[in-house]
Amino acid sequence: MTSESTESNALGTDLEPCSTDPETGYLRDGCCRHLDSDRGRHEVCAVMTDAFLQFSKAQGNDLITPRPQLDFPGLDPGDRWCLCLGRWVEAVEEGVAPPVVLEATNEAVLEEIPFSTLLEHEYEG
Repeated sequence: MTSESTESNALGTDLEPCSTDPETGYLRDGCCRHLDSDRGRHEVCAVMTDAFLQFSKAQGNDLITPRPQLDFPGLDPGDRWCLCLGRWVEAVEEGVAPPVVLEATNEAVLEEIPFSTLLEHEYEG
C-alpha cells in the first residue's frame, strides 16, 4: 500500500494486494486500485478459470497469450488478476465469472455490483 492513500476492499477493510506474480493492477503494483485515469476500472481481483479466459479471448481480450512488449506474461487458470469491472459483469451474465477475492477487490465496485453478487462468486481458497 502507498502511504498517500489507503483504499478499502469490498469488505470495508484495507485493500489487500491481488497478485505480485504475475504483477497485476492498472499500476502493476499488485493492487486493484480505483483510479480516475483507469477507464477500464481494473478493480475486481479474480482467480482465473479456463472458462473465463476462453470467454475473455472470445470477447477480443486475450489474457492467455504472453505479450513481453507490454510486460504481460499471459495468464493461466489459478492466477489472480485485477479484472475490468465491465468484463466481470459480462462474465456473470454469461455464467463464466471467475471467483472473486473480496479482500483484494476494491470497494468502488459496490457502486455497480451488489455485494450479494460478489458473495455468490467469492473465492474459497
